[in-house]
Amino acid sequence: MITEIKKWGNSQGLRISREVLAQLQVDVGDRVDVTIRDGQLVITPARRVRGGHDLRALVNRIPTGSTPKDVDWGPPVGREEW
Repeated sequence: MITEIKKWGNSQGLRISREVLAQLQVDVGDRVDVTIRDGQLVITPARRVRGGHDLRALVNRIPTGSTPKDVDWGPPVGREEW
């Protein structure tokens, strides 16, 4: 696939076709790792850190109407101000 680098605000952008994104298994908004290897631009899907979580997915799992409870952390051990 031949494409052009275009000006995008103060940066430059590279338009990637939907077919290439599908082969790479990424979509708009996904994070990718861009590196240079042997003079070639290499784009790979960003790997999530083991145990990484998506905050939106976690928040969506909170039951509707749930109320958080206070947690007693014990007495101050330093110079905390309560």
